[in-house]
Amino acid sequence: MKTVLRFLKPYKRLCVLTLLTMLVDAAGALLIPTLTADMINIGVSGGDLHFIVQRGLAMVAVTVLAGAATLFGSWLCADLSAKVGKDMRNAVYDKSLAFSAHDFEQFGTGSMIARTLNDVNIIQQSIVWCIQMVIPVPALCTMGIVMAFAIDATMGYLLIAVTALIIVLAVLVTRKASVIFESLQRFLDRMNVVLRENITGVRVIRAFNKERREEARIRRTFEQYAESSIQANRLFVGLDSTAFFMINLCIVAILWIGGNRIGAGYMEIGDITALIEYAILILYYIIMAQMVIILLPRARVCLRRMEEVLSRKPEIRDGEVPLLPDLGREDAVVAFDHVSFRFADADEDTLGGLTFTCLRGQTTAIIGGTGSGKSTIAKLILRFHDVTSGELRFDGRDVRAMTQNELRRRIAYIPQKAWLFSGTIADNLRDGREEARESEMLHALKVAQAGFVEELPEGLNAHVAQGGTNFSGGQKQRLSIARALMKQADLYIFDDSFSALDFKTDAALRKALAAETGDAAVLIIAQRISTILNADKIIVLDNGRVVGMGSHAGLMENCPVYRDIARSQMKGDERDAG
Repeated sequence: MKTVLRFLKPYKRLCVLTLLTMLVDAAGALLIPTLTADMINIGVSGGDLHFIVQRGLAMVAVTVLAGAATLFGSWLCADLSAKVGKDMRNAVYDKSLAFSAHDFEQFGTGSMIARTLNDVNIIQQSIVWCIQMVIPVPALCTMGIVMAFAIDATMGYLLIAVTALIIVLAVLVTRKASVIFESLQRFLDRMNVVLRENITGVRVIRAFNKERREEARIRRTFEQYAESSIQANRLFVGLDSTAFFMINLCIVAILWIGGNRIGAGYMEIGDITALIEYAILILYYIIMAQMVIILLPRARVCLRRMEEVLSRKPEIRDGEVPLLPDLGREDAVVAFDHVSFRFADADEDTLGGLTFTCLRGQTTAIIGGTGSGKSTIAKLILRFHDVTSGELRFDGRDVRAMTQNELRRRIAYIPQKAWLFSGTIADNLRDGREEARESEMLHALKVAQAGFVEELPEGLNAHVAQGGTNFSGGQKQRLSIARALMKQADLYIFDDSFSALDFKTDAALRKALAAETGDAAVLIIAQRISTILNADKIIVLDNGRVVGMGSHAGLMENCPVYRDIARSQMKGDERDAG
């Protein structure tokens, strides 16, 4: 409930106006039976045509007012719901951007998509239905019962009894259904995960001839969701049937008891019409509220899931140390000082005792076996993770004392897996610098050896599919490098960004980069020896520890791990030259 109130708070006036229109609608619906009863009791029974016309015109006016309130209230509800839904989605999205990799893994991609789309939709529906069908119910029931007591106390007690019985049944069913809906949302998360796996991995599934197994897995997931839905719907079918039975029973009771009361002189014939209308309106609104109650347990679960995301404190937070005045740039752009790092769910350090610097104007390379922690170093610099012990400094300042925006603004990063966004090539390049001119983009493409762009019919306006799937692996890497070069950075990180390039393109690209990044530090994380031969400093990792540091020639003599890697990749004459 606190989550809803938090998002409704900025729209207090809109909420109040919406509720007032709904109450006007409910009051108009109750006023018409009263006017009808007066028309019958006074106008019809007394033959007073003037009174009948007068009450008829009043009924028309009330009907028009109530109808206008209904239309206006529906529009206000839709407007309020859309604004709250927009704010909720923005809040979840903004929060997800602040999460570290570990934070995000606690929810999973499928669950985050479901929470942002499906859960917010359910909450939006609940807001509209509650305002239109639930909130007016207490006021309408109170007014209806008071009017019934004004006619006859016995009829008032009858309406109280029927109303209380239906409300108790609705509460009992809702409590039982909330447990079912909680599992329903978990099954929905599972459906999202399985569907995404099958869609993105369809080629692998076909290659291993596993279509039947995946069909069975998806069918089992859908069946679990369907069984829970059916179980919940059975509960509410019984509730609806009971409610309709109670309405009809109430009308029969009013006619039977009311007939006797009229015969005894306690009521008039027109009062029966008013009482039946009161009963139908009250019970109709309660039934409509029951339809909302079907959704409320599910909305409650969705709100709890939203709160889990919004209340989670990010593992990585901006530093609280104020920004210091610019005292000049440090020669060491990045400095690792006895840095160790351990993942939250790990039993031992992934990286330990790292001490090295990346100097401005120099190229530092990191090489090591698979799983040695090379990419983790890049993620520590970007503060995707925080160091467990030691100190990591950027331009002389501890990265934990900097804001994430300030830090990442000064770093150009080319990830291990090249990723392009849907749009055009120009759109992707402008992610590096929004105000970039066409000439600057063409220059970055030239440096990145992405001359194929000029050969495309649409050039910079060529379409890019989501993830860049309409380009080869090498083309995606070169476009990613060009995007990073659009940024004037103090540090350029190439995380195995040359792996899909042929040796000729690799060499040409590194030569062009040297002139482009001369005043910045360059960090290259690589698997191939040929990529880092000419680096000013090569760092060799083995099981998260530095086992060698120096030039290629020096490491060939003094570092067995580096020598083994080199010999496994280089030809005989290259080894001898080394």
